[in-house]
Amino acid sequence: MASMTSSSVPLIILLVPIVLGSIMVASAGNLNQDFDITWGDGRANIINNGELLTLSLDKTSGSGFQSKSEYLFGKIDMQLKLVPRNSAGTVTAYYLSSKGSTWDEIDFEFLGNLSGDPYILHTNVFSQGKGNREQQFYLWFDPTADFHTYSILWNPQRIIFSVDGTPIREFKNLESNGVPFPKNQPMRIYSSLWNADDWATRGGLIKTDWTQAPFTASYRNFNANACVWSSGGSSCGSNSPSSTSSSNAWLSQELDSASQQRLKWAQKNYMIYNYCTDTKRFPQGLPTECTTS
Repeated sequence: MASMTSSSVPLIILLVPIVLGSIMVASAGNLNQDFDITWGDGRANIINNGELLTLSLDKTSGSGFQSKSEYLFGKIDMQLKLVPRNSAGTVTAYYLSSKGSTWDEIDFEFLGNLSGDPYILHTNVFSQGKGNREQQFYLWFDPTADFHTYSILWNPQRIIFSVDGTPIREFKNLESNGVPFPKNQPMRIYSSLWNADDWATRGGLIKTDWTQAPFTASYRNFNANACVWSSGGSSCGSNSPSSTSSSNAWLSQELDSASQQRLKWAQKNYMIYNYCTDTKRFPQGLPTECTTS
């Protein structure tokens, strides 16, 4: 599960093994080749010849999917259109996660709200089973009116969350300062739509209005430029390929000055919660990654 809670989503396509230092790419195409629907009893569907995936939630059940492939580093893009109108109490989760009690996880969660009120985009990073690294944002557009691209760049040095190409969060590898970083456990992509009205909207004060059901979120244009993990090995041949070809550029990608400015813009204008400034939550001192540049 993800951050405060979560679910499942997947994908894969034509995967052609390549030499050391190269990338295995799973790219947009037929979502049937990339994902398995894992739960929902018919509430999740891949339609339009594999171009569109929909998840639905009603009072009986939500639904979810997961990728056929596991990844150990990648640049993952997916376009989502969220539940419209009164989505209070619902959560659409889209995340990467490994298995086990010391799992790694990289989360997008979209917390629904009353009609006219903004969605909250909730992000979190788990490493070796430890999370509590929440940052939350409003979006600068209506995420229910059209599809928008939500991206995770995960390489050995950093994790960057982006929306329509604008970075909103960076989590750096600070292992040298004793902060665990997700780098050894392959992760699948998961997504789910589910009822979380005990906490999702205004701390649980606003409950799901089931007269609005079914609630539906839509997905399309998945793309993964990634190292695919299979049979105990990576399609990249190494966790840190030395190649710097354009197809491999994401493996060492960092924020350039323009991207750093866009990150500052997003955080200044749209961030509504940052665990790194919550001194009441951490009276013994903020987490190490919050005080290390």
